[in-house]
Amino acid sequence: MLILRDWLLFYEKNYACIGKLIGRFYEENGEPTPALILAEAAMAQGVETREAEDQQRQQFPACNSEWSSDSPGRFWCSKQSGGVSRDWTGVPRKLYQPGGKKPRCVCVRTTGPPTGQASSAGHGDRGDLDNPSLQEYAGCSPLASSCTLQD
Repeated sequence: MLILRDWLLFYEKNYACIGKLIGRFYEENGEPTPALILAEAAMAQGVETREAEDQQRQQFPACNSEWSSDSPGRFWCSKQSGGVSRDWTGVPRKLYQPGGKKPRCVCVRTTGPPTGQASSAGHGDRGDLDNPSLQEYAGCSPLASSCTLQD
């Protein structure tokens, strides 16, 4: 539905509306049908979901990684990893998501208050390290920005 919404926004921006097609989405008098109302609600829900995903990508950008048949995999965090530019490097952690089959490697901020809180009061100065959806990688130093997978 988001692709349909993007297409619709493109046409609304670039073309003048000259009418409405009577049928599935508009009645003869130009009023929306229940099908259009449902489609618009689905588009709005898609926008909310995309915004939540974008917010999570900013909070927990993906790790950089490299794999080869000759050596164990390596993953690391940088100020650009996951395609998210930021002023912190972070440390790799496994992020578990509801309904997800496997965790994904994300970079986690290690200083300041937790995301969404104005101060570190009651949480120390640990950034998002205490988020309950995160887990450290075995054999990886807790504050290392780069890790090698253990065999």
